Amino acid sequence: QVQLVESGGGLVQPGGSLRLSCAASGFTFSRYYMSWFRQAPGKGLEWVSKISSDGQDKDYADSAKGRFTISRDNAKNTLYLQMNTLNAEDTALYYCASNCNVPIMTCDAWGLGTQVTVSS
Repeated sequence: QVQLVESGGGLVQPGGSLRLSCAASGFTFSRYYMSWFRQAPGKGLEWVSKISSDGQDKDYADSAKGRFTISRDNAKNTLYLQMNTLNAEDTALYYCASNCNVPIMTCDAWGLGTQVTVSS
């Protein structure tokens, strides 16, 4: 069955960095766009970034531009999100998802999320 498993979250100080990973299985990872979303405490789901199936096309929410980098390794069926210059507003549960209609936040599959907490 389709499975997406995020990892790499944790507690980091403001200004720090984290690299999230999402291991995919149960489908042909290399054929699909992949996305990262996040949900901060008490707030709605927010799209963060997406990447094309071949990794060439990338797009970011304004909140992520210049600080976050999405990438993928199709040989390893893994999606990544490098997050730099983190601040408290980045504290959220981060999800990876496959084959999404981003405007309506509908995706074929979702992971369970990995928690990122930015605090001193």
